[in-house]
Amino acid sequence: MATQKLYAGAKLREIRMRMDLTQKAFAAKLGVSLPYLNQMENNKRPVSTSVVLALAQEFGVDVIELSTGDSERLVSDMREALSDPVFADNMPPLADLRLTASNAPALARALIELHKAYRQTHERLASLDEALGREDARTQSSPWDEVRDFFHYCDNYIDAVDRAAESFAAQSRGQIRAATERRLADLGITVLLHDDSPVRRYDAATGTLYLSARAAPETQLFQMLLQFALLTQDKLLEATLDFARFQTEEARAIAKIGLANYFAGAALMPYRAFLDAAQEVRHDLEVLGGRFGASIEQVAHRLSTLQRPGAKGVPFFFVRVDQAGTITKRHSATRLQFARFGGACPLWNVHRAFETPGQFLRQLAETPDGVRYISLARDVSKSGGSYGAPIRRYAIALGCEVRHAPSLVYADTLDVSNAEAFEPIGISCRICERTSCHQRSVPPLERRLSVDVNARDILPYTVR
Repeated sequence: MATQKLYAGAKLREIRMRMDLTQKAFAAKLGVSLPYLNQMENNKRPVSTSVVLALAQEFGVDVIELSTGDSERLVSDMREALSDPVFADNMPPLADLRLTASNAPALARALIELHKAYRQTHERLASLDEALGREDARTQSSPWDEVRDFFHYCDNYIDAVDRAAESFAAQSRGQIRAATERRLADLGITVLLHDDSPVRRYDAATGTLYLSARAAPETQLFQMLLQFALLTQDKLLEATLDFARFQTEEARAIAKIGLANYFAGAALMPYRAFLDAAQEVRHDLEVLGGRFGASIEQVAHRLSTLQRPGAKGVPFFFVRVDQAGTITKRHSATRLQFARFGGACPLWNVHRAFETPGQFLRQLAETPDGVRYISLARDVSKSGGSYGAPIRRYAIALGCEVRHAPSLVYADTLDVSNAEAFEPIGISCRICERTSCHQRSVPPLERRLSVDVNARDILPYTVR
């Protein structure tokens, strides 16, 4: 089989600019001529093996960076946007989309943002959410979507915050709860558990942090760490927010909470120690949860953030859904992407997790692009802590490409060499290319339909 050539011009330019080098200086360090570097940066030549080795030796670059990143998810997002009926029959070839994602990622993101604005405006008009002439009408992303995209395109890894949390964890010498309580006390803050308290409430006037006595111990510790981050890491969080350049104050406020959450998770499960433990126990979520005092959901989410350059873990996707199939958390360090609009594929095992509470479900799955995955799903429903209190029902899925199966204890006994063992799944019905799916809810937008009034199969139409 011929070796696939690696075209990574945009990533090469990004690395050079990150090092603050001219093309001439960068070419000299890589041992290539200036014209050759220029051709590689413009994807007219593939990145050679000698350049890959030079990047690793001279700059300590994780060479996986050259073949991963935003490109695949940009292609997926563009295809989803361009499948909208507003574009009719103008879907560009897949090769053109890949060229755009590789050579002009800023243009790709602008197209995605434009389509998002169009969709949101259309949805507002259809549901009469905004009255004619309302002063605060907007066509930009919702604050929530804006923040979610920020973490998505950062690969869900925020280096400065992660390292600050790791440093704090190192100072705690394995006694993270006691260290957090002590540091909060040093700040003049009293921590009180209260039956009638929400999960967390901080009263700045009295210096009191109220935590729900009904919450699980790992939740209480997580909320203490979150409040500690807000109080002691404000400059770091604000600097990160300045870099993100959010369009609204609401998005900035949501992102600040998100960054404080990130700090809490990274302090509870410090990067290097957690990565080593995950590799040692082959990513057994229950063992990791017990070792680090974290919940199953916290462990799964943390595994999806292990993307530190030079020390990356297995690239996982992580998603949380509610009973209606709505995605409430999502991140993918793999080629698998999630639909921005609508629910996830109904054939995915995450939807079945609600039927088997407390159990892990395993699934071998294949997406339309031929990539195969192992997916782990489990319900993570959360009790209200008392009789009659509402129960929040969620399910999570964690997975990776099947080539990483030896690193997962959950892959044991699965026949990953059997092509028939892989279930066909997609991103969402309206952009799925499969023509014979028995669970299809709506026709694919990219295909034409054939309808025979005298015949009916599982679907009332066939996809051409």
